This record gives sequence, C-alpha cells and structure tokens, in this order.
Amino acid sequence: MNVKQIKASTLALDDKFALNELATPFMPYSNCNASDFFHPLYKKICQQMGLHPCTHRKQWEFVYIVYHLYKSGILSLGSKGLGFGVGVEPLTSFFASLGSKITATDAPEEIANRDGWNNSKHQQFSDCLEKIYVPEMLSREEFEKQVTFQSCDMNNIDAQLKEFDFCWSSCCFEHLGSLQAGLNFVINSVEKTLRVGGIACHTTEYNLSSNDETLENKVLSIYRKQDIESLIKQLRERGHRVSELLIAPISHPLDNHIDLPPYKQEIHIKLKLADYVCTSLGILIQRGV
Repeated sequence: MNVKQIKASTLALDDKFALNELATPFMPYSNCNASDFFHPLYKKICQQMGLHPCTHRKQWEFVYIVYHLYKSGILSLGSKGLGFGVGVEPLTSFFASLGSKITATDAPEEIANRDGWNNSKHQQFSDCLEKIYVPEMLSREEFEKQVTFQSCDMNNIDAQLKEFDFCWSSCCFEHLGSLQAGLNFVINSVEKTLRVGGIACHTTEYNLSSNDETLENKVLSIYRKQDIESLIKQLRERGHRVSELLIAPISHPLDNHIDLPPYKQEIHIKLKLADYVCTSLGILIQRGV
C-alpha cells in the first residue's frame, strides 16, 4: 500500500470500520481477550496501520487505542494529540496520517539508560523523530509538518504540554516506579495535558491471578482489579468520565493459553510475569473539568 492509498483509506475510516453495521460489538471488554482478535474490525484496523494481524497483546493495545480514540470522535483533521513513552510504536505516524498534530514523547535519555530501555535487547526507546517515522503511512515532509518530538518524564510532566485534544500511552505507566506513581500519571495526563472534553486512552499490565498479592518494584508494577477500581473512583470524584472496568470471560481456547518464559510470542494474549498471570488492560477517560 503506498502513501496515497493509505491516505485515502484513513480519510474514509468510517466506511472501513462500518461501525453502524457491526453484527457483534468490538472490544466491549477492558482487557485483551481472544475474541477481539477474531472480530473483522481487528484485521481492518491492523491493515490501516500496515500491521499483519497476530494474537499478541502488544498489537492488541495499538488496536485498542486506535479504535477507542476513533470511536470517541476525537480523531479529526487538525486535532492535537500527545503520546507518552512512544518508543518505536506505529501510532504516532498513524495519527499524523489522519491529519492530527502530534507531540510524541519518550523518557529522558538518563531514565531510559537507567531502566534499560535504551539497549539492543528492548529497542523500544526513541529520542528523535527518525525512530518513530513510518514511511509507508505518510511522506516525510507531511510527517515533519504534523509531528514534533520531545523528552518527557512521565512522573514530572512538562507544564507546557497542555490543551491537547487527546493523549495516549501503550503499556508505560506500570514502569514509573510504583503502583501509585502510575496512577498519579494517569490522573495528571488528564488534568495537566488535556483540554476540557479531551480524551485519554492508556493501556497497562493487569493481574489476572490475584486481587491481593501483586508485583511492585522500581521497574515494573502489575495492577490489580482493586487498583483500577480505585483509579476509576478517584477520576469520577474529580469530575471526569471513565469507561467501565469489564473483564472478559473465558470464551475461547486461546484464553486459556499462558505464554511462559522464555516467551515464544506466537500466542501472547496472557503471560506469566513473576508469580502472576497477566494480560493487557485499557482505560478510556474524558476530562470533565
């Protein structure tokens, strides 16, 4: 697919997605589950991003963010978006190809080096526009008009990053040092960076094994049901609208598959992290005040 074809298709997302013609709901639950991968919209959205569909929770996160931001009506020509911890994900280029003005951010280099993101093993850290440009989605000239890049410590968001129409992060806020640090970031991403009515869409690690015990350290924290419920309650008390926390039932044999270390990545919907079975979970928030 060349640039013109992608541009034409992204300008006709409503025709491609055919939201009013869905026989079954798409992504009705908060967490990654097998049924999402077999819905026709999953393949269509992957194609929009130039991705080959696969049963991997990281790809699911990208689709979750695209679908829910699109469904919210916030993605439009000239809308302003802010990406946190963008690494080398395709979302920056994709949103730019829709005509959105994007500020892409990643951790300062000293934090990336300290936490091991800036090494050959992860290859998930960006420090410049070059690393987040996807040439199949739009021309370099258009990309540079639509996208700017800057470093951002998610524990200390720059006060100048404000009045955005939407913001997002894909499995980032669990790496901020503690469970509470990640929850603080989500609240700050809404109240410090969005205009009133703006939309935040974030994904994170979710503990399917326990609502009591979990993993929490400086590198990785795994959120439990109680943590997400507490976050939703706090956001609503502060005047914001938040999606319901709905955990999908086991409905397909792949929902029983757990990828064990060293991860094969072929079927990576659920995985074992430390002593816990985990998956990805998404949350959608609209700033109210």
